[in-house]
Amino acid sequence: MIRWLVTGAGGMLGRELVAVLGHRGEAVTGLDRAGLDVTDAAAVAEALAAFRPDVVVNCAAWTGVDDAEAHERQALAINGGGAANLAAACQAGRARLVQVSTDYVFAGTAQRPYAEDDIPAPRSAYGRTKLAGERAVLDGLPDAGYVVRTAWLYGAYGRSFARTMITLERRRPTVDVVDDQYGQPTWTADVAGQIIALIHSAASPGIYHATSSGQTTWFGLAREIFRLLGADPARVRPVPATALSRPAPRPARSVLGHGAWTRSGVPPIGNWQPSLKRALPEIAAGERQAVAAE
Repeated sequence: MIRWLVTGAGGMLGRELVAVLGHRGEAVTGLDRAGLDVTDAAAVAEALAAFRPDVVVNCAAWTGVDDAEAHERQALAINGGGAANLAAACQAGRARLVQVSTDYVFAGTAQRPYAEDDIPAPRSAYGRTKLAGERAVLDGLPDAGYVVRTAWLYGAYGRSFARTMITLERRRPTVDVVDDQYGQPTWTADVAGQIIALIHSAASPGIYHATSSGQTTWFGLAREIFRLLGADPARVRPVPATALSRPAPRPARSVLGHGAWTRSGVPPIGNWQPSLKRALPEIAAGERQAVAAE
């Protein structure tokens, strides 16, 4: 049986992955930041020596896109240095490493989906630090390193755009949402399934894009959430990205291609709309519980 170690297990994707692995009867250990600080090389080496995992999935990350603009050094220590520490420990322990990354490594200006081997060109501090993590894993573990890029995540755990829309639907008569940024809304449970399938397959190390198929805008996603909640989608109003002032630039077209999955024999994630329909009841239930606890 494969022994899994998930870092960043207190976050949205990390919690989902640990839950899915546990449900499937896999041997999994999840460590949140209190359990393992990935920026501490000695602690990382000690953890891998103690748990002796076959596979490490690094979900630990600085995810504050705007905050990274003012704190790039700190973000780099986690997103780049943490990945490098894990790569070194995995090399010593002969473990495979899955590094979770992001669409922000690209400029977000392409008129076609980004292929896995397209040249990155991050425009934000967050994107630069995540790219550093990718390179640390691919360079340090050429035969045992996987980079799984994802985007527009939502799920049962933690904050997300989907959960925010559920809250705003209840509290506001109308909601203004950006309609000129395109991407692929992606359920954390689908990403967890892809990572597990990747490791259980004979797929080669390298880069994979774990995003839903199809594409929409934030406005289109918000309208679909309202529709699934039984609310009037017309309450969602489109606005341009320029209406929002944010420190970090956002990709205008954050659409990723899935050719590596096809070549590996592992089917990519399906269309974003059916996944959202399956996920939304669980997310809405979690939001109701959070409100009741306030």
